Amino acid sequence: MIFKNFRFKVTVLFVLLMFLSGFIGNFFVYEYSLRSQMDQLRNKLMVIAQLVAKSVDAKELLEIPLDSSGVNTPQYKRIEGELNKIRDIVPSIVFIYIMERTQKECVFKFIIDLHPGSSKIEPSPAKPGEEYDCTLYPEMMKAFSAPSADRRIVKDKWGIFLSGYAPIKDDKGEPVAILGIDMSARDVYDMQKEVQKRALLVLLLGIILSLFLGTFISLRVTKPVKELIQGTRRISEGDLDYRVKTGGSDEMSELADSFNKMTVKLSDARNELFNYFYRVAQTLVRVLEAKDQYTKGHSDRVADYSEKLAIEMGLPEKRIELLKEAALLHDIGKMGVETTILRKDSSLTPEEGDIIHKHPAIGEDILKPVSLDKDILAVIRGHHERYDGKGYPDRLKGDDINIMAAIVSVADSYDAMTSHRPYMKNMTKEEAVEQLKQNSGTQFNPKVVDAFIEVLKREK
Repeated sequence: MIFKNFRFKVTVLFVLLMFLSGFIGNFFVYEYSLRSQMDQLRNKLMVIAQLVAKSVDAKELLEIPLDSSGVNTPQYKRIEGELNKIRDIVPSIVFIYIMERTQKECVFKFIIDLHPGSSKIEPSPAKPGEEYDCTLYPEMMKAFSAPSADRRIVKDKWGIFLSGYAPIKDDKGEPVAILGIDMSARDVYDMQKEVQKRALLVLLLGIILSLFLGTFISLRVTKPVKELIQGTRRISEGDLDYRVKTGGSDEMSELADSFNKMTVKLSDARNELFNYFYRVAQTLVRVLEAKDQYTKGHSDRVADYSEKLAIEMGLPEKRIELLKEAALLHDIGKMGVETTILRKDSSLTPEEGDIIHKHPAIGEDILKPVSLDKDILAVIRGHHERYDGKGYPDRLKGDDINIMAAIVSVADSYDAMTSHRPYMKNMTKEEAVEQLKQNSGTQFNPKVVDAFIEVLKREK
């Protein structure tokens, strides 16, 4: 009897296992990877909302009348202009709005509501004082306490968006309003749909192959199935660089190839989200520098010096690329420092110096939620550490300082010495090199200083 045939039983069992393995595997890959992808996007959106909120003057905001005349006030126009500049820099931001609480539960009042300049979207922007029921958006209510973002992408007649929110605080640190941004999420939405289709295709392919070739494959199935299970586990844990290797050219190999293509799609989506945030963060740093003519182009020059230094010291190509990215973002923590301190044209007071000394840690806090490479975070936090252990914020010493941070430290100091500042005359290149030599072994890593001097000699 065929039902008592061992091969038939193995084939049936194989079909069932393939179905369960494919279903559970795809479920975990899809659910975990896309949830992780969404969490990363939400974190990045919260960072952007927080950075934009910091650019709004709370005192000026509260001076806007909450009626139709508010849009014509100088305060409204100034804030509107600053927000439009940010939206021009980050094209994916579609709507920006600011609201305050009312006495009614889950009801806010608009202060500012900006739509795209060329938009035909209806309804028209809300006027100051118009009420908004946020019952369907619980994350918006949380924004008065801390940055937040919606947990799902919204698709409606206006488009496909993900919204993030952040509190706007007064001089005492008390929240007076919230800022919301709606960013286009079409790419992520389309990617999710594509992953769903691919997951279904992989599952169907596995079932079809198991039905038609079960008898033949059941004799060789143990190793490929184990490999697929291992791949599913690795990818569900977030390792999107893992690839299934089964060998041969049979249907199981084809299934593995489809599985790998799906993981490539997921990996590309994650990298695309990271690159998008990196470009936004880099743009915000340039916005910060553009506000002060004395620091304009500073990060670009530091990145250029750092790259040449790393090449001179023989760092691997991949680390050099990471170093350039870190150097471009090394001062992002200054987004959390008051502009009056950054642009002060005289010596800082001890209290102001303490605030400036916090910017490396602030920069790390800004970038840490998006899971940047640990070397990049080390550069952001450690580029003001000293070789003799007297730097900040962690007083690291000698080789305990990340070599990439030590490189940026030298490049940063050299550019600062040779660039004009309102409170200090810039040095010549020769004078700056002499300062590097004098501080080699105390402030700077001697190997980095020696390598930089060689770079400068060649350029001269």
